Amino acid sequence: MKNSLLLAGLGSACALGSCSVETTQQQQKPNIIYVLADDMGYGDVSANQANGKIKTTHLDQLAAEGVRFTDAHTSSSVCTPTRYGIITGRYNWRSTLKSGVLTGKSKALIPTSRTTVASMLQKQGYHTAFIGKWHLGWNWAMKDTTEFGGEGWDLKDFDNLDFSKPISHSPNDLGFDYAYGFCGSLDMAPYVYVENGMPTMVPDSVSENTGEYSWWRKGPTAADFDHEDVTPNLFRKAMAYVKEQAETEDPFFLYLPLPSPHTPILPTEEWQGKSGLNPYGDFVLMIDDWMGKLLASVKEAGIEENTLIIFTTDNGCSPASKIEELVAAGHHPNGVYRGHKADIFEGGHRVPFLAKWPAVIEPGLVSDETICTTDLMATCADITGYQLADNEGEDSYSLLPIFRQGQLSQPLREATVHHSINGSFAIRQGDWKLIMCPGSGGWSFPRPDDKEALKGLPKVQLYNLKDDPSEKNNLQADNPEKVSQLKEILVRYIQEGRSTSGKPLANDPIKGEWHQIDFISANN
Repeated sequence: MKNSLLLAGLGSACALGSCSVETTQQQQKPNIIYVLADDMGYGDVSANQANGKIKTTHLDQLAAEGVRFTDAHTSSSVCTPTRYGIITGRYNWRSTLKSGVLTGKSKALIPTSRTTVASMLQKQGYHTAFIGKWHLGWNWAMKDTTEFGGEGWDLKDFDNLDFSKPISHSPNDLGFDYAYGFCGSLDMAPYVYVENGMPTMVPDSVSENTGEYSWWRKGPTAADFDHEDVTPNLFRKAMAYVKEQAETEDPFFLYLPLPSPHTPILPTEEWQGKSGLNPYGDFVLMIDDWMGKLLASVKEAGIEENTLIIFTTDNGCSPASKIEELVAAGHHPNGVYRGHKADIFEGGHRVPFLAKWPAVIEPGLVSDETICTTDLMATCADITGYQLADNEGEDSYSLLPIFRQGQLSQPLREATVHHSINGSFAIRQGDWKLIMCPGSGGWSFPRPDDKEALKGLPKVQLYNLKDDPSEKNNLQADNPEKVSQLKEILVRYIQEGRSTSGKPLANDPIKGEWHQIDFISANN
């Protein structure tokens, strides 16, 4: 059976930090499956929160059989920028998208000239697949190429899109041999699947849902696009792909970014009411069940031992889940952490992160190492013996030493940068976190647009997360040296275009708009 040769002796054959190209090429390269849930909080995985009201049996089993990270972070507290960081190994704010997210009609964000995890693994002999929610933009065919058609949500804004023709600048152009999914979030029209660059059907209707939990925006909808069945459909596709690739000789990389439990919150009938909380709780249970089926498919295919499976999420739980209802029922979707999706506070970007690789990772490992979702690029490079160039994975650190060794003698990263929906920055080093704005930088109180609430607040916030994980006590006034030290690191990371060692690089242009990155660089 494919990939039956284990990575025996990997720990002794490799020096701490990375494996040599020669050593890894002597071993059978592992399959890699990366599952990204959408808007699911740190506390929604019951292994992270023993008193949580949602029991994620299969995700807990994944944690028990591998490693659970307690201090994992997304590079941003919203969808598109986090996905950019995962695919490129580069902080999202270095791209042209300095704040916010893309829509279902947005043009491609990642240039085809940039190395991605997928294109790198292709060079290493992998078959690569994307199945799911892309949300990084691609270029729809246009009926009239002289105009784009607008970024708005009116139906007329879709009139210029030609769904009978192939898209360009697709996931296939960024290193994926197989690509199946849709462009934006599940509440962002157009609702059309695209497979290997071609829409599977031309939209023949307009759909809209105004339900309290299950809403989505009005827009063109193809007959094969059933909102309620999208998550099950993607899992079925993923399991079929695993089964097919297990019968070949080449290793594979499967990137499975889910549209759930993001809105529309649509648990199928068998899961409705199962959590005893609300539809969001039911939806999380449904995802957990499908994860169990995916894990079983890997085992049934005979490739479990040498397959690395990672499960994480793209940001914290969203207020669309009705967080107040969940908390009232005793469930804290973002755990003890302040804030939620979109925020610079921990609840916006501290996420579940589980990894299983029986050939390498000792079961039951718990790591308190600070890691980031940008770390996939360097991890895959390290595993396969690929040497990253200066302009590849500029903010990516390999997790392989943690997989092999568990606790490290030195921190993996010097510091980690966080980013909110409005473009606010924070930097974390050890127990200390410096926030470069007075409020949440997102949707929780105090919001960036709430001038009255922000009046009189210090311009920065400093927290000791070991003593104050809920970020209640701003210590900036008593620790000016720590503020200066952390700001100096942040400025260096911004100005050098990277946080890893290597040649200084330029960030992508801001296209004339003001951004906090300007302020930080100018006031160092």
